[in-house]
Amino acid sequence: MSGKLVVVGTPIGNLSDFSPRGVQALSDADFIAAEDTRVTRKLLNRFGVRKPLICYFEHNKYARGEEICARMEAGETCALVSDAGMPAISDPGETLVAQCAERNIPVFVVPGPSAVVSALAVSGLPTGRFTFEGFLSVSKKGRREHLAGLKDEHRTMVFYEAPHKLAGTLADLLSALGDRRVSIVRELTKIHEEVIRTTLSEAAERYADGSARGEFVLVVEGAPHAAAEPAVEQDAVALGREYLAQGFSASEAAKRAASETGRKKHEIYKELTQDAVGKERGCREKGN
Repeated sequence: MSGKLVVVGTPIGNLSDFSPRGVQALSDADFIAAEDTRVTRKLLNRFGVRKPLICYFEHNKYARGEEICARMEAGETCALVSDAGMPAISDPGETLVAQCAERNIPVFVVPGPSAVVSALAVSGLPTGRFTFEGFLSVSKKGRREHLAGLKDEHRTMVFYEAPHKLAGTLADLLSALGDRRVSIVRELTKIHEEVIRTTLSEAAERYADGSARGEFVLVVEGAPHAAAEPAVEQDAVALGREYLAQGFSASEAAKRAASETGRKKHEIYKELTQDAVGKERGCREKGN
């Protein structure tokens, strides 16, 4: 009988955020795969959970993943946790979930706190559409290429960053993207939680001395959308007139022009029918 993997979200700072279902999932597991067993042990002790721990992190994820999968195929249940937040999101647990998918091992999830959406929620920037970019590469070439690909990104962007790299990252963001609004969200759910809403230029200056402390999430404003050109609207009407000249009704001409230009059909239709009224009035006046 095959076992299963349960992906368990853990608190990103305040242990009181751990859900009763999360506690139950850890209690029901045969063993727990943890990024740092010392960190996870504190969580288990807080909630009185006693379970065997196995160390699973970036540098042993492939070999240890095979071992974990073998145990699940033998019928055991593994709970996967990270040091903080949702496992498998910018986290080595992504590989274990993929291994389970390849071997048809059932995977379940117990949702928990997420630094990404929590920071986005308090950023004051648009939240309807966003992109999570994780940690930027430590490689200069990789980082440069990553940021170059984001220059025209219109969605709000979310990054993780460590304190010792914050100054360099802010300077790189400013250089690659230009001066944008940014919310620097620090130490989420902890005693010194802080949200600084500023601009990239001001932020780069503020942290230039390398004095940053704590864990950071950067929420950066997306690129502005180009203003619609008036000529486009005029082109839509002109296109509608061409369709009228070809024998289409005003309604059909407006519909076709709208689908090709993105302008609203009723606006084009109004212009076309006003043309017709004007022409009819002109004909009557000439007749008089």
